Amino acid sequence: MTRAITGALPPAAAAASHETLSAIADIESKRQDLEKDAGLAASCGAALRQLHELLEREREASQLSGPDSGHPANVRALSTEIERVKKLAAITAQGHPAGYADAAGLRQRSRQKSWQNAQRSPARNKGRRTMGRAGGR
Repeated sequence: MTRAITGALPPAAAAASHETLSAIADIESKRQDLEKDAGLAASCGAALRQLHELLEREREASQLSGPDSGHPANVRALSTEIERVKKLAAITAQGHPAGYADAAGLRQRSRQKSWQNAQRSPARNKGRRTMGRAGGR
């Protein structure tokens, strides 16, 4: 189930603890939900913050308990996930639409430009108009 949520987990993540893999999957599902609301850039930023916090905790635990504790595998799994999310964020930085709302805004801006650049016909004399009456003779 974790593999389906986060995509293809790296081989280094196979030895990572269940808690770490669950945390990565939870962060990814929250990122996907946030992407629908706020766009890809915002969702990647929030996910990267959470992943970096988790990585720091795992590094501290690894230093305290030594290399045989299983924490180095967790650090590798988190580092790989951070790189994956950074690649997603880089797609947005290259100028692609950041999300659904941005794509709609882009369409709206291009529509406004087309009206602003349209040729205008000269004003024509429409003659005398009657005000408030039906003009039936």
